[in-house]
Amino acid sequence: LCYTLLLTLKKGAARMATYPDSLLILNGKSAGNDLLRQAIQGLRDDGARIHVRVTWEKGDAARYINEALGLGVSTIISGGGDGTINEIASALIDLPPADRPVMGILPLGTANDFATSAGIPEELEKALQLAILGKATAVDIAQVNDKTCFINMATGGFGTRITSETPEKLKAALGGVSYLIHGLMRMDTLKPDRCEIRGEDFQWQGDALVIGIGNGRQAGGGQQLCPEALINDGQLQLRIFTGDGLLPALFTTLTQPEESPNIIAGKSAWFEVNAPHGMTFNLDGEPLSGTQFRIEVLPGALQCRLPPDCVLLR
Repeated sequence: LCYTLLLTLKKGAARMATYPDSLLILNGKSAGNDLLRQAIQGLRDDGARIHVRVTWEKGDAARYINEALGLGVSTIISGGGDGTINEIASALIDLPPADRPVMGILPLGTANDFATSAGIPEELEKALQLAILGKATAVDIAQVNDKTCFINMATGGFGTRITSETPEKLKAALGGVSYLIHGLMRMDTLKPDRCEIRGEDFQWQGDALVIGIGNGRQAGGGQQLCPEALINDGQLQLRIFTGDGLLPALFTTLTQPEESPNIIAGKSAWFEVNAPHGMTFNLDGEPLSGTQFRIEVLPGALQCRLPPDCVLLR
């Protein structure tokens, strides 16, 4: 009720004054969404000035953000799933800090792991109002090997292969549950990754079934891999699901993670992962393969419009 009242008051104030200009970068898969079109038109009728751009290929988001700087917009709205948020966040931190617009979020993807855990409203009009009028909050972003970024989570191991291989039609039909179903269908590929992981006051070596390094809390369509992570504490949460007793480890982890003896946890501003035979991390949907990874937090690198009661904020 308080959240709705807050948005109502801000909406009333915006009518008396003006909405700040914003640019919505929309994943091409959502371009034909009639409900979204109606929500945007409704806000435009209230006086909002919302520019819309649709992505077609990788690199479009960065080009649109540069265009937005020329338009003088104060907010870039990410319209899509976790991959779209990641692409926009990564492009924003390439800008000088003084030039970075605030990021808003419009969840239109399959799993929407980051938006869901952050408490972004599912109703499009409410999400748009929050993205344009919500209070800007400084949040962390993580960088891998001084180049690639993620705002939500890096996942490695069996879970990464399942997330990247799940068919698009299955995702469209079943949403986040599709990752689990496809994983059960691919048990023949279940194999841990041997690696060594170091961080501040942390060191582990062994066989990892699933690795979650979280700035946010959930991945893979709702799996709470890093349930205590915060996006503004300058820390990353690590959870390793070990490969000791593969099937028991997997099912205990999925059904009763708090009781699993196969979970190793840690927290650090950085982690280094060394894998002698190489491995792949999924960075909010973007795969990155190699044998060495250094993952570190960039504290407060982005301004993001989030709900006032967002559980990801300390």
